[in-house]
Amino acid sequence: MGARTEITRAAGIYSAGILLSRILGFLREVFIAYFLGTGMAADAFFVAFRLPNLWRRLFAEGTLTMVFVPIFTEYLQKSRPEAIRLARAAWTLLATVLALLSILGVIFAPILVKLIAPGFSHIAKKFTLTVNLTKIMFPYVFFICLTSLAMAILNALGYFAAPAFSYALLNISMIFSLILAHMFHKSPVYCLSLGVMVGGLLQLLLQLPFLKREAFSFKPLFSFYHPGISKIFTLMGPAVIGAAVYQLSIFINTLLASFLPEGSVSYLYYADRVVQFPLAMFAFSMGTAMLPTLSRQAVLKDISKFKETLRFSLRSVFFVVFPASIGLIVLKRPIIALIFERGAFSVSSTHYTAQALLCYALGLIFFAGIRILVTAFYSLQDTLTPVKIASFCLIFNVILGILLMFPLKHAGLALTTSIVALINVILLGWQLVKKIGPFWDSAFFCALTKSSLAAIIMGLCIWSFNHYTKISYPKLLILEIPLGMMIFFSSAYLLGCSELSGIVKLVLSDIDKK
Repeated sequence: MGARTEITRAAGIYSAGILLSRILGFLREVFIAYFLGTGMAADAFFVAFRLPNLWRRLFAEGTLTMVFVPIFTEYLQKSRPEAIRLARAAWTLLATVLALLSILGVIFAPILVKLIAPGFSHIAKKFTLTVNLTKIMFPYVFFICLTSLAMAILNALGYFAAPAFSYALLNISMIFSLILAHMFHKSPVYCLSLGVMVGGLLQLLLQLPFLKREAFSFKPLFSFYHPGISKIFTLMGPAVIGAAVYQLSIFINTLLASFLPEGSVSYLYYADRVVQFPLAMFAFSMGTAMLPTLSRQAVLKDISKFKETLRFSLRSVFFVVFPASIGLIVLKRPIIALIFERGAFSVSSTHYTAQALLCYALGLIFFAGIRILVTAFYSLQDTLTPVKIASFCLIFNVILGILLMFPLKHAGLALTTSIVALINVILLGWQLVKKIGPFWDSAFFCALTKSSLAAIIMGLCIWSFNHYTKISYPKLLILEIPLGMMIFFSSAYLLGCSELSGIVKLVLSDIDKK
């Protein structure tokens, strides 16, 4: 199986798992919006939930996973038993650190809340609620970080289905927690927080049978002086700082939004959830799928193949992200209304959330580019360069955020995120060229031009249909989404987009095998 086919299949599996998770995630957000709306309880929950997610990204997805896979892959190329031994040592060390971190998080919850949302400290009831929810949810970091390490091990070993579909379990748990809260007349926000904890545990349990199948032992291995562990920590230092810088930029927006009118934190949260759907389905899936392949090519020092894989990944992601971005811009209001506008989520909530969605959608392409380019740096075991770039972008994010939040309110903060993402992509691409040389060719730019042109044609057609048709939002979207897809793929076919033909060939080959 060729590298392209291998990556496309893995990305397809991840996309399917994430699609299921996102569908359930949107259903989850519908339930949250219905029961919590955009008021005090919603703001408190979203702030409290972001705290364990911060540590998840610092110790797992943002650092350990991206650092671990290239080193684990390097050991796999030499000795499988020694690679498994490395994984066991990493598992033992991470579990020890996470247990201690979870305890400290519960103890210092009031201080953490003051740091992330200082505006809440002036509202006693809101502050107390946020602290209580933080204490309930913070131990979630123990389960989800171990889950992320398990997923990294399985990805490197060629398992993608179990990690991909485990994302759905958190959403299922949270949905059922709200249903049970309604049935038994309990506090929905407290039950939702407990649902987060149960969801993290379920995600971890799903990975364990597949690890055991690969002869992975869960017996603690306190081999913290293993050369691989030392290498992981050497690379992890800059990676942790880089992930912290990225997460700090998100928390700065939350901090700034806490000083804006009530609901601003929620508007940004709901809009971000919509944007994360195509970003997770395509950019995250491709980044996860390409990491083992890029890591192998980097170990073998096959830079030519490395560039080819990188070009293919960027072209494939942009092919689907271009129309997603245009679609969100054109259909921002009906999408928000259809998903969230019910119960405590009012017409006014839809209006303000749509403003944030517009500004986030403008940067969707750049968010996707960051994911792919950073993955390339990590596969080369270079964690320092992305840190330097992220640090510069953080400073720019603070300055621009303060400038734009006054005239544009919460929308200014969302727009700041998109502008900074553009700058980040430019700097990452420039530094990567200095490291491996130009990774593009004329065919690459031709493919991007065709994809963007097909997306623009789709956007113009949908905008015209939306502008001149007086139909209610639900019915409108039922018509426009299939119409938009048909227009985009037809345009892509007429323009000769190779990404479309590649997808068709892969699907047909799978059908033939069956």
